[in-house]
Amino acid sequence: MSAPRRIALIHALRHSPPPIEAAFARLWPGQVLMNLMDDSLSADLAREGALTPRMTERFLTLARYAAGTGADAILFTCSAFGPCIEACAAELAPMPVLKPNEAMIEEAVTAGKRIGLLVTFPGTIPSMTPEFPAGITVVPKVAEGALAALDAGDVATHDRLAAEAAKDLADCDAVALGQFSLARAKPLVEAAIGGKAVLTTPDSAVLKLKRLLGA
Repeated sequence: MSAPRRIALIHALRHSPPPIEAAFARLWPGQVLMNLMDDSLSADLAREGALTPRMTERFLTLARYAAGTGADAILFTCSAFGPCIEACAAELAPMPVLKPNEAMIEEAVTAGKRIGLLVTFPGTIPSMTPEFPAGITVVPKVAEGALAALDAGDVATHDRLAAEAAKDLADCDAVALGQFSLARAKPLVEAAIGGKAVLTTPDSAVLKLKRLLGA
């Protein structure tokens, strides 16, 4: 059995650690997980309306710190910051530095040409949509009010609103859940779209890291 790997998990939403930790527990238990969080990033992006060089520098600071702790890989869980994460991956190569969605997107495109993208944070859509390869039609949908419900601790309403929004994606070949915090709503979303494939970022990311690190 290989030695446990040290995986740095970097978050911009306080709801992200539980689903990724649960995915590791199910799919790759025994690893050394460290959580870094700056939950002001999402608020700053929402206020400024676009990614800025300063945000990229903040991401680089977090990634450099994680690398300095001896991490074997870094997984970002914040879907709206793709270009910032790409800058971190370029600087820290060949260390595996994963965007939250890349593994899920790799799985999603094998399901068909029309992929629904369900999100609770609208800023995810302009960042994540370009990550899909050419020839894939991405159908975005925001579950309005779901993130606010989650922020208020009302997980049942969060899940219900996610499922209701997903009904508009029922004609897609598969639905990708764009936030780590949406993973908890997967069963209700599946039921809402008639049992079609529903992919979550935590499970896909853990399985890709496991492959990359030779476990």
